Amino acid sequence: MDDLADLVGPEPRVVFCGMACAESTKLREHYYAGPGNNFWQMLHRSGLSPDELGPPDDERVVALGLGLTDLVRHISTSPPTYDVDELVAKVETWQPEWLAFTSKTVAQGAARALGLRKPQLGVAAWDLAGAQVFVLPGTSGANQRKDYDGRPDRLSWWRDLASLAEPAGRGATHHPK
Repeated sequence: MDDLADLVGPEPRVVFCGMACAESTKLREHYYAGPGNNFWQMLHRSGLSPDELGPPDDERVVALGLGLTDLVRHISTSPPTYDVDELVAKVETWQPEWLAFTSKTVAQGAARALGLRKPQLGVAAWDLAGAQVFVLPGTSGANQRKDYDGRPDRLSWWRDLASLAEPAGRGATHHPK
């Protein structure tokens, strides 16, 4: 299985950056396709997507002004090697307003490679190639905690991002139940 292609169109508002090197993702050939992963549900319930999409719909994010990419595509070492230089080059090309890491693990790997302090959830104190950084709690089914940096759920962090990334003049973000 080849690496998943980046799915980013012109002028993205938010590019989500995860770690699609997981075998479950590659076998399914779509982003966030692992069993129990609720990325697509969070995308919809936060208001970032008007429809509830699923892994087979991953290419539709481009029309929403969103994008999907990865920081780690191959795990050949432990811990995995984060290709931050490649990510910086991509973000410079795409120029999104926001770069949203889809887990603290991925955000912390990027921060470590850049010599920065470990970020918490929410808006990071640093940007990457001009894009504001937002750290989301991981959407893996294995990430089932009772506390997400002081909050009882993951969705509230997603809604914060949706509010910040809302296109000008669109009005209040609709949050499906």
